[in-house]
Amino acid sequence: MILHSIFMMVILRPYYLTISLLILTSPNSSSYINKMRQPFSIFFTIFLLAVTLPPPCAVVSAGSGQWQLLQKSIGIVAMHMQLLHTDTILIFDRTDFGLSNLSLPGGRCRHDPNERVVKTDCTAHSVEYDVASNTFRALFLQTNIWCSSASVAADGTLVQTGGFNDGDRVVRTFFPCATCDWKEIPGGLAVRRWYATNHKLPDGRQIIIGGRRQFNYEFYPKSDATAKNAYSLPFLVQTTDPFEENNLYPFVFLNVDGTLFIFANNKAILLDYTKNAVVKTFPIIPGNDPRCYPSTGSAVLLPLRSKTPNFSFTEAEVLICGGAPRGAYTQAKRKRTFIGALTTCARIKITDPNPTWVVETMPGGKGRLMSDMLLLPNGNVLIINGAGSGSAGWEYGRDPVLAPLVYYPDNNPGSRFEILNASNTPRMYHSTAILVRDGRVLVAGSNPHVGYNFSHVIFPTELSVEAFSPPYLEAAFQNVRPRIVGPVSGTRVAYGQTVKVRVDVAGGSLVRSLVRVTVLAPPFNTHSFSMNQRMLVLEPSNVTNVDGPTTFEFEVTTPGSPVLAPPGFYLLFVVHQEIPSEGIWIQIL
Repeated sequence: MILHSIFMMVILRPYYLTISLLILTSPNSSSYINKMRQPFSIFFTIFLLAVTLPPPCAVVSAGSGQWQLLQKSIGIVAMHMQLLHTDTILIFDRTDFGLSNLSLPGGRCRHDPNERVVKTDCTAHSVEYDVASNTFRALFLQTNIWCSSASVAADGTLVQTGGFNDGDRVVRTFFPCATCDWKEIPGGLAVRRWYATNHKLPDGRQIIIGGRRQFNYEFYPKSDATAKNAYSLPFLVQTTDPFEENNLYPFVFLNVDGTLFIFANNKAILLDYTKNAVVKTFPIIPGNDPRCYPSTGSAVLLPLRSKTPNFSFTEAEVLICGGAPRGAYTQAKRKRTFIGALTTCARIKITDPNPTWVVETMPGGKGRLMSDMLLLPNGNVLIINGAGSGSAGWEYGRDPVLAPLVYYPDNNPGSRFEILNASNTPRMYHSTAILVRDGRVLVAGSNPHVGYNFSHVIFPTELSVEAFSPPYLEAAFQNVRPRIVGPVSGTRVAYGQTVKVRVDVAGGSLVRSLVRVTVLAPPFNTHSFSMNQRMLVLEPSNVTNVDGPTTFEFEVTTPGSPVLAPPGFYLLFVVHQEIPSEGIWIQIL
């Protein structure tokens, strides 16, 4: 029995190895709670060595997570992706490169006499992918949606802005239904937007910031009084590098006080957009290297936590990882020299009076650029896709990074990273990743070429869709995995509302102190940045056993303000002993 237990410990990832050892050696199984995210003690290190198990540093060795091919081809490159509240994913590419590999239904075609490549195009450049059935359908786009930005409105409508040439001032909307398609609003923007960033605001509008040669921002939807207004943002001028730019797709997050954190190139500010005033300037990120497109790193706002239901005194912390050294784009473009990507992550508490950056080094011996950073249901961060050298842009990336990382933000420094199992498919420039309700991460795209190119190139155009299942989905955790019984998916809740949550735990035991609820705003993902990604952690109260030995009920209070959670659809997960349930949709209004 003991040998079997040791074997099971070996095949589980190191985090759970720590827990298993503590349970095995203590008659009180709850004694590990305060040690869950601490390094191994000397005693357990000696014990592990005695039975020739991997040393504690195995937290950065490969071996966790599973990959599955879902679709060999969806016919288009997934340059942009957004999960919608119907559990479908809206995917789109550019329209001006020629034909895709997916025909439009019913003989429909796009006619554009100004198109340079194909003036009559009967192929699709957007699809709606159904997660549950693993099927997709073609959608119709009239104007060019290339390298654009978006966010989801409170009612679940995707509002997409900008693009290239005939599409650079167009607003497009998509509301999911069985027969719905894109709607286009020509001239919906005040100025042209290409490589901009969008963020949803507490009043339900979205702010659209920057883009190529646009050192300003605007809002959508617009009132008549502000229809043509774009507001100057000199910070974007100050962060533009000659030739390389390095401030496109800036990283933008809504702070807990309603200001906006904006990071571009290697600098960051807090912007009071209601007054068009910079209220705080942060230190330059250590190393001084750029992190934004085309020196493309990625960033997340770490989960927002509070000890009180109204989220008073909440800290906000931003994590930025990877990128390319200054000059990497120029070297790749002009000299075909591919410089190694940045190996560091940096995090900063943007709510501190005197914030400083804390720098960490990613494992694996090489850097990452063009990776995506996604918040997982348990609050950890997945870093996936990308390259190890070069730059973003056509043909400028090399050395694909196939193994994802998971980052544990609550661990002690030095023990925050774990290398997971690698994919066999390079996901380079124009690849995407997105979390779905069952906890998997769908990965798609990759096209570092002007058009679709499947042969005689280093990295062929990739039309496939894969699913990555993080370690928490392993069958070994079924007995602690909660299943949400209530409320039903799609429930509408108000700000500051007390909500009863009921779960079933197959193993029949719920460790009350290791239960929490996470609420996630699914992001719009493109060019290695997930716009509008936001997670709040809700602490349960009044945990009771109901309706049999395996069912439990507790209460959580929703965030008290749209500043903390802008109105719209969120995924709600119950996390027990770091293992998340499948999510349900809630709409906060």
